Amino acid sequence: MNTPAAEIDIDADLVDRLVRAQHPDLAGPLTLVANGWDNVIYRLGSDLSVRLPRREVAVELIVNEQRWLPVLAGYVEVALPVPVRAGVAGEGYPWPWTIAPWFEGRTVAAVPPAERAGLAVPLAAFMNGLHRPAPPEAPRNPVRGVPLAARDEAVRGRLRSIPRSAELLALWEKAVALPSWQGPALWLHGDPHPANLLAGADGGGLAAVLDFGDLTSGDPATDLAAAWLVFEEEAREVFRAHVEADETTWERARGWALVMGTALAAHSADHPGMAAIGEHVLGQVLLS
Repeated sequence: MNTPAAEIDIDADLVDRLVRAQHPDLAGPLTLVANGWDNVIYRLGSDLSVRLPRREVAVELIVNEQRWLPVLAGYVEVALPVPVRAGVAGEGYPWPWTIAPWFEGRTVAAVPPAERAGLAVPLAAFMNGLHRPAPPEAPRNPVRGVPLAARDEAVRGRLRSIPRSAELLALWEKAVALPSWQGPALWLHGDPHPANLLAGADGGGLAAVLDFGDLTSGDPATDLAAAWLVFEEEAREVFRAHVEADETTWERARGWALVMGTALAAHSADHPGMAAIGEHVLGQVLLS
C-alpha cells in the first residue's frame, strides 16, 4: 500500500507565511523533515518544529495533541512534543497546525535492535506513568485500546500475504481468546513503534516520545506491544521486569504486537524503514 496522496500541497513558502502571519516572533529558516501519511513536519530554526496535517483525517489528531499533551506531560518524566504554539487556518491552508519543540537525537528505528537495551527501563517508566485512568472525554480510536477480537478480521486478512502465516495465526488465535481488559480505560500512546521513540544524540537513553496521533484510552496491552516492536529477547525481559502488567495483559500485548506487526508488514511497500519494523516484530513474537 502506498502513502496516501496529500489533500493539501504544503511547501516551505506556505509554512513560512503561516508562521510569519500568526507567530512572527518564531519565524526562521525551515527544513523539510518528513512528509508522511498524515502530516508534514518542518524544522523551524534550531529548536522548533512545525507539524501540519496533509489530509483532513489527521486534523482531529492534531487537535487532540494540542488539548491533551500538556496534561500527559505532567504524568511522565520523558520529553513529549507539547505544543509551543497552536496555529489556525490561514494563507490558503484550511486546518489547525502546531509549533512544537525540536528534540535532538535519532529515532530508535535508526538504532540497531541489538543496541536498544538501554531503552528498556526508561520506556517502562514512561508507560507506567502514562497508563492511568483517562477521563470520559479522552480521544476515541477504533483500532487501538479495543478488545483484540475487534481486530480479528483485519489481522486474519493481512496474514494471508505474510510469510510464516500459519505460525503467526496460531499465536493470534491464542491471543484473541484471552480475557479482555477489565480495568478502567487507561491513557495510551497508541502507536509505540521505534520510529516514534527518540534516542539521545549519543544513541543512549530515551530522549523523547513522539507522534501522539493515535492517542486514546483503553487496554494498556496496546502500548506494551512495544516489547516486541522495539526490543530483542533479552531487553524485552528487562522491560517486562519494570513495567506494570499482569501475565494476561502481557500475553495480550503480544497479540497487539501481532496487530501492529502485520499492519506494518502488509502496508509498507513504499517505506522500507517501516517494513523493516514489521519484519522485526513478527520475528520477535515467534520467539517469545
